[in-house]
Amino acid sequence: GKVKDIELRGHADSVDQLCWDPKHADLIATASGDKTVRLWDARSGKCSQQAELSGENINITYKPDGTHIAVGNRDDELTILDVRKFKPIHRRKFGYEVNEIAWNMTGEMFFLTTGNAGCYCIAIDPMGRYFAVGSADSLVSLWDISEMLCVRTFTKLEWPVRTISFSHTGDYIASASEDLFIDISNVHTGRTVHQIPCRAAMNSVEWNPKYNLLAYAGDDKNKYQADEGVFRIYGFENA
Repeated sequence: GKVKDIELRGHADSVDQLCWDPKHADLIATASGDKTVRLWDARSGKCSQQAELSGENINITYKPDGTHIAVGNRDDELTILDVRKFKPIHRRKFGYEVNEIAWNMTGEMFFLTTGNAGCYCIAIDPMGRYFAVGSADSLVSLWDISEMLCVRTFTKLEWPVRTISFSHTGDYIASASEDLFIDISNVHTGRTVHQIPCRAAMNSVEWNPKYNLLAYAGDDKNKYQADEGVFRIYGFENA
């Protein structure tokens, strides 16, 4: 059947990044410039938890076991939240620019990217075969993890790639930028299978860990040119 997208509202500033709970596929966490981190029920569209942190949040990622959330802000401060209590348990300030944050699949190591190498975002295929890199030259490159060779590039975007994500099966990759659409391509053929139109540049796209649902957030403005503080989820079937 036809699919639709739903809109979730509540933040007072832009939603800069979002991530699904790896253990509860109906829950999604958002990081916003309004200094809050919020947990949402994707089915009801309601915010169930909220934590106010010290700065404008731009990065968020779950630990693979779902017990902790890491949040980075514009002041290069990292905060770890206990998901059960939804309260900060650790903070660390870095003396250099932090761009992206992630745990490895076992949760034993924590990665952060820094500097200006022209690689803006990275995503790992959940099947463990590939990783993808989004770059300043508008290309998404697909790399074989075992061979460390680039096997394919995706060329549909015209602006620097801001965000990429693999679907839960690893068959599709979503990418977005300042182009007014999200491209969804087949990983194995490189061909576009769908494009989601957008009203603004995108900050974050994230596939659900269990279903073909894609959450996305961008620089949407209201009629007063203020950040709307919304994000959307694409893929729900029309009733």
